[in-house]
Amino acid sequence: MKIRIANGRVIDPANGLDDTRDMYLADGKIVAHGRAPDGFAAERTIDATGLVVAPGLIDLAARLREPGFEYRATLESEMDAAMAGGVTSLAIPPDTDPVLDEPGLVEMLCYRAKKLNRAHVYPVGALTIGLNGERLSEMAELVEAGCVAFGQANVPVVDSAVLLRAMQYAATFGFRVWLQPLAPFLSRGFAHDGEVATRLGLPGIPTAAETIALYTHIQLARATGARLHVTRLSSAEGLALIRQARADGLDVTCDVSINHLHLSEMDIGYFNSNCHVVPPLRSQRDRDALRQGLADGSIDALCSDHTPVDDNGKLTPFSESEPGATGLELLLPLTLKWAQETGLPLGQALARVTSDAARIVGITKAGHLSAGARADLCVFDPAAHTAVRRDTLRSQGKNTPFLGLELPGRVHYTLVEGQVMHELS
Repeated sequence: MKIRIANGRVIDPANGLDDTRDMYLADGKIVAHGRAPDGFAAERTIDATGLVVAPGLIDLAARLREPGFEYRATLESEMDAAMAGGVTSLAIPPDTDPVLDEPGLVEMLCYRAKKLNRAHVYPVGALTIGLNGERLSEMAELVEAGCVAFGQANVPVVDSAVLLRAMQYAATFGFRVWLQPLAPFLSRGFAHDGEVATRLGLPGIPTAAETIALYTHIQLARATGARLHVTRLSSAEGLALIRQARADGLDVTCDVSINHLHLSEMDIGYFNSNCHVVPPLRSQRDRDALRQGLADGSIDALCSDHTPVDDNGKLTPFSESEPGATGLELLLPLTLKWAQETGLPLGQALARVTSDAARIVGITKAGHLSAGARADLCVFDPAAHTAVRRDTLRSQGKNTPFLGLELPGRVHYTLVEGQVMHELS
């Protein structure tokens, strides 16, 4: 379908574009800005007056719960959530059941996602077989099956010799390694090792659980030349290590989740299990440092860390609850909230969930609005608000610390390869 998007405020962080103009789509691609190409006859015109037209959001951490955890969520439910949130590309962690350590499993997941004809899926393959930290996966075969990187999700590799070999192998072929810094024997608690955990009697996870693991990851990247992406950074001390590694010339990127950007240990309140996440919500000082790091570019990207959990997994004592929070539909509103609170220009904020995220995944066809790019678009009203309620969330998981809030921004249209996949009724 040939589509004209008229009178929208077009924001394209990758190209430094922020002005009002028309856009023209055909054959699943962006074909022109401003003036229609010769002979272009729109089959549909979308009036975007008062709306922002931006690249579709790219989420670096979204668990869709298939295969293996369909009782928590399904591809259908979470793809609907992605469309409602303006998210058109998803990086999928490998901790499914079975784990994404076999090419056939990766191909099946990609096939299922493609058949649904919604968001694009980019699997992160398991770095080790079964995520057990003992034997390396067949990375080259997994890349052929569709994997864009390799990681361990929330499962640390205990044996640093195995991690060294994995990073050597990845460096040989230019594969990026995505690791969450969690020292295994220090990460057995349930909340940040601080005042709140002490008051509530919860076993704590010290900041050192992140920094010790992160220092090891950085040193191994230094020794091997591996391209390291640090996922879900949570502390000011961890951010300082990232800055130093970059100053030393290492190829290290990192992201932070929407939860750690807006919340701290204080939000646990009286055992709010929706705030049980991995890594734990840390101090207000850590939260403020992460917000500043994302603003100044020390942190490359913002992700939802979308982890739908069923009610049975959350309606239990805090220490027995399943960690995780749903977030696909909240990625844009919480990005806008952060931008408003920090006074950041909208284009700079959107870069963290579009062009910067695309660079980390290695997507060249999306994350920008250049002519010839894939027509993945998010059209939203920055002045409207989104009510976060159980009945308004499309995700099967209703577990979010932001329930009951009114957040800025409302998605009016989501387009994937030039097709309108979500339209506000």
